[in-house]
This record gives sequence, structure tokens and C-alpha cells, in this order.
Amino acid sequence: MNNKKTDLEEPVPSTDTGVWGSDLIANLMRQLGLPYVALNPGASYRGLHDSLVNHIGNRDPQMLLCLHEESAVAIAHGWAKVKDTPLCAIVHSNVGLMHATMAVFNAWCDRAPLLLLGATGPVDAAKRRPWIDWIHTSKDQGALIRDYTKWDDQPGSIQAAIESILRAWQITQTAPRGPVYVCLDAALQEMRLETAPKLPDLKRYLPPPPADPSQALITQTVAQLSKAKKPLLMIGRVSRSEKDWVARISLAEKLGALVLTDMKIAGAFPTTHALHAAPPSTFPSEAACGLIREADVIVSFDWVDLAGTLKSAHGDSEASATIINVTLDQYLHNGWSMDHQGLPPADLYLASDPDATIAALNIALATHSKRDVWTGWKKPARIDLPDGEKGHPLTMPMLAKALSHAFKDKKTTLMRHPLSWAGHMWDVEHPLDFLGTDGGGGIGSGPGTCAGSALALKGSDRIALAILGDGDFLMGATAIWSAVHYGVAMIVFIANNRSFYNDEVHQERVAKMRDRPVENKWIGQQIAAPDVDLAMLSRAQGATGFGPVRDIDELREVIALAISAYERGETVIVDVRVEPGYDSGMSSALVKPVERT
Repeated sequence: MNNKKTDLEEPVPSTDTGVWGSDLIANLMRQLGLPYVALNPGASYRGLHDSLVNHIGNRDPQMLLCLHEESAVAIAHGWAKVKDTPLCAIVHSNVGLMHATMAVFNAWCDRAPLLLLGATGPVDAAKRRPWIDWIHTSKDQGALIRDYTKWDDQPGSIQAAIESILRAWQITQTAPRGPVYVCLDAALQEMRLETAPKLPDLKRYLPPPPADPSQALITQTVAQLSKAKKPLLMIGRVSRSEKDWVARISLAEKLGALVLTDMKIAGAFPTTHALHAAPPSTFPSEAACGLIREADVIVSFDWVDLAGTLKSAHGDSEASATIINVTLDQYLHNGWSMDHQGLPPADLYLASDPDATIAALNIALATHSKRDVWTGWKKPARIDLPDGEKGHPLTMPMLAKALSHAFKDKKTTLMRHPLSWAGHMWDVEHPLDFLGTDGGGGIGSGPGTCAGSALALKGSDRIALAILGDGDFLMGATAIWSAVHYGVAMIVFIANNRSFYNDEVHQERVAKMRDRPVENKWIGQQIAAPDVDLAMLSRAQGATGFGPVRDIDELREVIALAISAYERGETVIVDVRVEPGYDSGMSSALVKPVERT
């Protein structure tokens, strides 16, 4: 795809021969192979900012200026969703980190690698400027995000800072992955050095390879699968590698196993394959629950919320199947965040990398005969989506049908979808066909993560496409400026129902429980009077904006225009007015009330 060339902000060459503390950090960032660093500027790291510009020339890494710290971290998160490798983001002191916390939590819940650098005013109080350095200095800045990062540090010397960043780089890439944070003392950055310490050989500080399972557990797993009549593979958080993708298909075909995938995370198995048993969903569908009840051996490969999924299928009864749980996620579980979900039963527990385990199983099963699929099972027929009629309001299924038709012959990465999207609306046939959601369930990350993912796709033959909700877009809209400024081509369709509709459904549920007027559910929810002109908001930041689109014929015309604009390298935003509503089968899960005694 012809992406517009990134406008490199070329600095005037510096003739300074001095060496400053932050120069060493900038050198290290280059040696780490970072192509970009997403940031919102601040005085607490003015030393490092200067080094990135005047010492290494704003290249490798190149700065990506963001208008909000949450966008900076979201861009780094979006990059990791495509590349499986970390990008760096930098935030300004405690106030910048406070802005960034939601995006850090998203990356944590999504198990995404991410190097976050920050800074504090001078730790030495004698070096602080009046007022401003005092309010931008804190004793333990990492405490703000310690419960949802893998590791943090505030080094006290340049040598310690180099080691700290190396350690952070190693830790963030070690499974289970997640964000790490290093806070740099402003005075340390601005210290003039007599000599420059030699940077270590990075080849000696690489992250470990994926954790292999023990041979004994592989043997036991093969024994269980060999006698299974109805094996079920639940494939969760896995890599974007094409080699690993093929290995998953090979394992399922060898076993005659049915496969389930999860719409909260990136595509893990082709949904069009004969063994993919039910459309992926945010919450377990009844079709998926039926298969879980029927299976005799279930292998969970880092499935998000295995305990909750089993409970959805079995209620308060024990799962009858043999459960084999393959995950390293327990190494991240702590007492603050409940993102670890419920504690699942496991008859075999393999603390190993899912893809490494699949590779080992394929080797162990190499001489085994290929098994037939479940007796009597047949893949359900595809669910037809409505075409839409001229003059009738648009719905999410109509939007999905129009997009599926327009992009069917194009390599397309669906970077994001809103809550009202359903798994049967988009086929997944490649590990980059779908990238999942934000991980943390907050609102506002969509524009930033999409900008980061589209940046990672730049120069590839794939179209960067997203469908966002209007509330999500409005909270993070300024990330569009960064995408435009750095020539990041992408197409974002905003499914604009002019409401925080999920909460309208919740308010309707509560009103019915309390015998109160459901007619009031819209109050404090609808984004109307006035409507926000999302296309104009996009154009104000330099993007190509279309809409509001209200008619199916107009939608088809605009989709064609959007693709043409994308091929010219433009950032395209389309405001599509859709009727509120959820796909049947998912709304009840989304609004299921908490049981109270």
C-alpha cells in the first residue's frame, strides 16, 4: 500500500562535543533498535529530549509527538499488537504518568510488551527550581503504576540507568509480557560527563527464549489427547507469527480437535477453517458453551478467563472434561488487580509458552495417525448479514456487510472494533487479520492504538482498518493529529450511535429491576444536542473526513472514496450514523447484572 512518507523532523546539526548523561541514554535507545519513541514533551526529561534531537539527530529512534500521554502509550501498545515487540513511550514526570495510567493498564491487561520512560524533578532538593520542580517531583513515582507493570526503577547514576533500561528491555519481552517503567532523575540527565561510559554488548542481555514445557507433561498431554473422542482447543493469547499460526492449524487437524477463539484478543486461528467451531465472541456464546459441555478433553492455550468461560458453560457444576491449562500468566498475578480472573481447575498445568507447547505437541504427535473430527459434528452455516435498504437507518450488521464486501479481495488488518461488533461479521484467515481490543476495557484508547498498529503496518501490503465507537473516538481523538503528522495511513469508520449505549442498556436493566421508567435510560448517556461533527473534528487535525453517512448507497460510495484516499497515504475518518443495538446473543452477556444477596 502506498503510504505517504513520514516527514522526518530534521534537526540542525549540532557541533557540541560535550557528553551529557542523557546522551548515553539516547545512545542506548538507538542500540536497542527502537525505530520510534512516542512522547508528549515535558521539562522533567528536557535533557533526554535534547539528546534525542541534538545528539542522535532524531533518527532511530524518531520522535512521535503526541497531544496526550495516553495517546503516546496507546501508540506503543498498538505497535506491539502487530510486531510482538516493544516500542518506547516517554511521559513527563508525575503529571504525565497520571495522564498515561489508563493506557498502561490496557497494555498490562493485554499482556503487551512496552518500554515506558519517565522522569522526575531533581531528587536533590537543592537543585530544584522554585515551585514547578517541587510539584513535579515525587519520592516513589513508580508506585502510581506498580500494580500493573512488570517492573519499575528509578536509577541513581548513569551507569545504573543503563543497567535499569537494559533490565526493563529484557523483562518486558519475557513472557508473560507487560509494560515496564524507568524513571530518570532530571539532574542525572543534565549532568556533564568527563568521559562517556562504554555501553555493554546488547547480545549478552537478550530476553530468554519462550519457556518450553517439560517432556513429562508433554507425554501426559499427548496421552490424554490420544484417547480423546471430542478434544477442544481454546486458543487465546498467542503470537502473530505465521509459523506459529500454521502450527496451530496442524495440531488441530492432527487431533481432529474443534477450536474456539476469543474476540477480546487478536486472531489465533482461521475462523473459516472447518475446525473453527463457533464465531469468536467477547463473552462465551451458547454455541461455544455447548461445545465446552460436550468436550472430553479441553486444552486452554493462555485463554483469557478460563474459569469464567467454564462457569458460563457449566454453571455451578464441575467441568466433566479433562482440563489442560497451558499458560505463564500466573507469574503476573498480584493482589491489586483482578485481571487474573477466576481460578480455573486443571488436571494438567503446563507453565509454558503456548506456541512453544504447540510446537512440542506437534513433534510428539508426528508419528500418530490423523484423527477424525468429532462424530456427528458439522460446522454451522455462515450467518448472513443484511445488505441494507436505501432510505432505511444503518445498523452495525449493515456496516459490517458493506465493509466485508469492499475489502474481501484486499489484505486487511482489522485493528479494532466496538462492543456492538460480533465475531461472525469478519473472517480471520491470517494472524494479522484481526488485532483484538484494548485489554483493559476502558474507553479512549482506540485512536491511539490504531495509530500505533497502522504505523507498524506501514510499508506492508495490508490495509489498516478500524471500526471505533463514537465515545471511544471522542476521548482519544487527538491521536489522529499524530497519525496525520507522521504520514500514518489508516481508515477508521466510526460506528456513531451518538450514545454511550452500553450504559443505556444497563440503565434499562436497572429500571426494570426497580420498576422504574425505562424511558429515562438515555439521560446522561446520549451524545446529542448538539451532535458532534466527527468528520470536521478529523479534518481539523489534517485527516480526510467523510460524513455523517446515513444511507447504504452513500456508505458504499464513501467506502470506495476512503480506500482511494488511503492508497494516497491519507489518514481517513468516516462518521457512519448507526442505530444503537447489539448482535443477538451478546447483549445479555454485556449487561448481565451482578448477583447481590
